[in-house]
Amino acid sequence: MNLLVKKLFLSSIFNFCLLLVLFIGIQNSSNKRKVDLLIEETIELPISFIVGSSFILGSILGTFLVFNNE
Repeated sequence: MNLLVKKLFLSSIFNFCLLLVLFIGIQNSSNKRKVDLLIEETIELPISFIVGSSFILGSILGTFLVFNNE
């Protein structure tokens, strides 16, 4: 149980650091697009934010899949 909490904590810290780097990196981004969802479109977001947030979300979901199998 202690190892599971440690892995979850380290994964949370890693993903939070990725999110901070993403926010710093998109400061000078000028290319913006709308994301077409099934119901509506979002506001114009920088392309780097869309790609980076998808990567971070995948990292979080992948972490929970690993924890589910243990």
